[in-house]
Amino acid sequence: MLVNNSYKNPELTKKINHEVGAPFTLKQRIKLGGIGSPKLHITESSIQIHNLLILDNTLNTCNIELRPKGILIGFHVRLETYLLVIPFYKLNIYKGKAEEYSIYRDHYFIKFRALKNDVAIHKFVKKILSYKIDNSPSNIQDL
Repeated sequence: MLVNNSYKNPELTKKINHEVGAPFTLKQRIKLGGIGSPKLHITESSIQIHNLLILDNTLNTCNIELRPKGILIGFHVRLETYLLVIPFYKLNIYKGKAEEYSIYRDHYFIKFRALKNDVAIHKFVKKILSYKIDNSPSNIQDL
C-alpha cells in the first residue's frame, strides 16, 4: 500500500497501524537497539514509485522503520511524504547484485545501494529479517 502521509489523517493512521502495528514504545526501541535505518540511496523502483521520484530533481533516498507486524519505507517528493506499507507476510527481501538490496510487496519494489563499508545498512537488513522470523506465526492456525 503506497500512501501520501504528508498531513495528519486519523483514518490513514488507523489503517497503517492495522497493517503493520502501532509504533514501538521507547522501551522497546531501546531494547531492539533502534528501529530506523540509515539513509538509503534508491537505485531502482517500481513504475508507481518511479513516477513520483522523477517529479523531484534531488537524490532519491528513503529510510525504513521497523514496526511490530511489518515495515514502513518512507521517501520525500518535493514537500510530500510517501510511505510504502509492507506487512511481514507480504515482505520479500532479495540481495541481487553484490551491492544492492531489493524489497518487494506485491507489485511495488524498491532497490537500494549497500556498499561493503556500509555496515549499518547490512546490520539493519539482518535485524528486519531476524525480527520477521522471530515474530511470524509458526502454524497456519496462528493466522
